[in-house]
Amino acid sequence: MTRRLIATGAILLAITLFTGLGVWQLERRAWKLDLIARVEARLTAAPVPAPGPAAWPTLGPADAYTRVTATGRFLHDRETPVLAVTDLGSGYWILTPLETPGFTLLVNRGFVPPDRRDPTTRPEGQLPGEVTVTGLLRLTEPGGGFLRRNDPAAGRWYSRDVAAISAARTPPPPVAPYFVDAGAAPNPGGWPRGGLTVVRFRNAHLGYALTWFALAAGLAAMTVYALRRR
Repeated sequence: MTRRLIATGAILLAITLFTGLGVWQLERRAWKLDLIARVEARLTAAPVPAPGPAAWPTLGPADAYTRVTATGRFLHDRETPVLAVTDLGSGYWILTPLETPGFTLLVNRGFVPPDRRDPTTRPEGQLPGEVTVTGLLRLTEPGGGFLRRNDPAAGRWYSRDVAAISAARTPPPPVAPYFVDAGAAPNPGGWPRGGLTVVRFRNAHLGYALTWFALAAGLAAMTVYALRRR
């Protein structure tokens, strides 16, 4: 009798757990759909000025993918190539400091293939003088890539780590704690190629929820069947 009570309690606990996990996945799905809707609204909104130092302490995930614009002068001698894999193949993102009135901003000007990594191979794209950049605000990517750490001393970069790149390339302070993915406006000579930001959110929560609910229902049905046989 005691064993039967323990087994029944364990089964009821498992059913409750599976049901709770299903409900949690539904809640996650609602959160993800809301996130997608908010990001899509930012992507289609008119650009706003790139946040300055006063706004930096409050920046967070809610600001990611906001369309921003900034005007300044590129410091091409301090650009940083960061390993990239895109629809155009493997190559590098070119991150270049943009010196604006009041602060410096790292701009991901776009993608270049390996044979264009050296800036001397794309002199037309080294825009002189004052330029205006419009793109998407992106949060820093600290640390490095999958199983590969950034190596500033060797000039090997696997992620767009704003703080580390700024420390290594020493653009004029203060430097914004975010970077901007430049839009698709073509550069002279065709490189770097901007507008390749991938905005995609995995949303498999409904499938997970149905799986958990099915496990709960199946376990409940097996329990009822077993009790009836007894």
